[in-house]
Amino acid sequence: MSKRFLQVGLAATAALAALSAPALAQDAVASSEVPEYSVFVFNTTLFLIGGFLVMWMAAGFSMLEAGLVRSKNVSMQCTKNIGLFSIAAVAYYLIGYNLMYPLGNWSVGADDTGGYLGAFGVAVLEAVGVSADAADDIGYASTGSDFFFQLMFCATTASIVSGTLAERVKLWPFLIFVVFLTALIYPIQASWKWGGGFLDSQFGFLDFAGSTVVHSVGGWAALTGAIILGARKGKFGAGGEVHPMPGSSMPLATLGTFILWLGWFGFNGGSQLALGSVGDAADVSRIFSNTNTAAAGGAIAALILTQILYKKVDLTMVLNGALAGLVSITAEPLTPGLGAATLIGAVGGVIVVITVPMLDKMKIDDVVGAIPVHLFAGIWGTMAVLLTNSDATFTGQLIPILIVAAFVIVTSSVVWFLLKATMGLRVSEEDEMLGLDKAEIGVEAYPEFGGSQA
Repeated sequence: MSKRFLQVGLAATAALAALSAPALAQDAVASSEVPEYSVFVFNTTLFLIGGFLVMWMAAGFSMLEAGLVRSKNVSMQCTKNIGLFSIAAVAYYLIGYNLMYPLGNWSVGADDTGGYLGAFGVAVLEAVGVSADAADDIGYASTGSDFFFQLMFCATTASIVSGTLAERVKLWPFLIFVVFLTALIYPIQASWKWGGGFLDSQFGFLDFAGSTVVHSVGGWAALTGAIILGARKGKFGAGGEVHPMPGSSMPLATLGTFILWLGWFGFNGGSQLALGSVGDAADVSRIFSNTNTAAAGGAIAALILTQILYKKVDLTMVLNGALAGLVSITAEPLTPGLGAATLIGAVGGVIVVITVPMLDKMKIDDVVGAIPVHLFAGIWGTMAVLLTNSDATFTGQLIPILIVAAFVIVTSSVVWFLLKATMGLRVSEEDEMLGLDKAEIGVEAYPEFGGSQA
């Protein structure tokens, strides 16, 4: 009886609180008694929510790759993905964050713009329990939230490389490459745009959330690695024919795609970098909608085009078409309308369907299709900014793409060749045939099948 009385009392209290809430809100608005630090709180919250959504993309990459590799290599891909994410977290803390944002401050002052290299030093967060008075000194969001958010972009770049080189790269050389990518290569070129560097100040380069800064960088690193590493044994015949190597699980690949799709709302929406005004809230909402419809456009384009070309729909192409649509809209998810965003994403889906067989003809083995999705669609998305943003210029978009490409190709190639000369990049032919789960990891993903899938 007393328990029932308590429940009724709590319900009545909640109802009274709900009834009084609108009046209290109106009083606050009428008197303009909005705390000065509310903008700081809202911006910080956006960074944190966006950050953990982008972090969830790590799970998406893991599942996508687990589904698109053969069953004897699934544990290897899972190990690479959790390893690269963890390495990125430490490398970005020790070196990358300050290289990307001079003085460890993402709100770069005028004296720090136009540079080519940030500062060496570990990331430092604000003190514990800072007061509202300290908000102006910190910036319009907490340093901790910014570090967390930016780290996720860094880790995403490394994830792109993982799938391309699957089924024949050794674990430790790959993870060492991740150290260089996340501590040096990614942060240096990202500082040229997002750290107030010369691509931003001299070229007026526009890349809202990273079609080039993140996705093309990962794509260039993956392409150089794939060329240096070579194709999987049996992928290409002596006469140039392509031998399909179906993945282990289309449900996992589909799950991974939907997880990435979800995480992209944090990727693009969080890149607004502000949620402290009505305009910012509306812009974030617009970015979410454009991001979603671009993915849909990419998936539909790949769905229709594969039916036309192959007389049957190719699920892997449709999945990558959706991802290519997401990459395509990432450089400018704010200014397009829904129709333009859909078409921009659709072009990304077409690019995937066209460039996957093109790479096969060139005997470049990209296991999961990351190069078409992240590199080619990333280039398209960066140039597509010209369609909807009047501040963009042709040379201001194209020249930075070429500069970033040259930088990543050269630095990645140096690292890959050094690793090849010292440790070796590729597993032995016997280990490749056995499967990397047994040869490199020692834990099979599907032990009941004995890892016998060729």
